[in-house]
Amino acid sequence: MLYVVGMGAGNRDGLTFEAEQAILNSDLIVGYTKYVELLRGFFPEKEYLSTGMRQECQRVDAALKAAVSSNVSLVCSGDPQLYGMAGLAYELSLNYPDVEIRVVPGVTAAFSGGAILGSPLTHDFAVISLSDLLTPKEKIIKRLECAAECDMVIVLYNPSSKSRADHLKKACDIVLKHRPGNTVCGYVRNIGRDGQESRILSLSELRDTSVDMFTTVYIGSTDTKMIGGKMVTPRGYRNV
Repeated sequence: MLYVVGMGAGNRDGLTFEAEQAILNSDLIVGYTKYVELLRGFFPEKEYLSTGMRQECQRVDAALKAAVSSNVSLVCSGDPQLYGMAGLAYELSLNYPDVEIRVVPGVTAAFSGGAILGSPLTHDFAVISLSDLLTPKEKIIKRLECAAECDMVIVLYNPSSKSRADHLKKACDIVLKHRPGNTVCGYVRNIGRDGQESRILSLSELRDTSVDMFTTVYIGSTDTKMIGGKMVTPRGYRNV
């Protein structure tokens, strides 16, 4: 059995009961180095195998190979479907027809970070990664344009890195063509881990804010507002 496990934000409280049971039922835990280090502190008795960034295919193949003869957990941050390894596991599983795959959902950063800010995702929203490693820049720009034009809340993953320090600024410039500069926005860094920090600010302020790849960014719709110091997007129940 290969469990593809979403481990949430990375703290013990963020693991669902189902995710914890899958890990406990596994003989081997496979994952990105940083995630393996987090889990090792919770489950020190387990055997671990880790690979670094940009070694996803090798990591998943190693997990599938081990799952031929044992139970394996392939762990991902947040949810394994959202920018995770679930899809790749199914793609590569064609080479391992005897391995059964079970996807174990987890709480993705959009929701765990949103809870810290308040309730920015009460209505329709889009999740877009600004990383152009696997997605062409032109497609990312098109998706930002469409999400901004239709006035959905936008959640940005991978908003910045050393090689693309200006990507968040460019994304804000696209949204500013469709929404005012005082649009309520927010971000959370290191969700559920040491060094967690969050801030609610305007779209104009967000444009000139430095973030990193461990930050999740929230750009409100024109309905998003501040209520009691929290970022809230009303669903509209009071208007019914």
